[in-house]
Amino acid sequence: MPEPRHFADARFMTVAEVAEVMRVSKMTVYRLVHSGELPAVQFGRSYRVPETAVEAFLGSARLEMRGTGTV
Repeated sequence: MPEPRHFADARFMTVAEVAEVMRVSKMTVYRLVHSGELPAVQFGRSYRVPETAVEAFLGSARLEMRGTGTV
């Protein structure tokens, strides 16, 4: 079982950074956040996405594609 993480260890990404990593538009990232598919924290009017959430999302997307035989 992994060790519990502390808030001081958390790394957050901006919507623009997430979009760049995922190679999608910022609007796509906003849609994922608003639909609840990608967890995020809202600070005022902007969002920050935990780096671990991006890794988990991409990992699950890769597994879904592998299951369809398209990879």
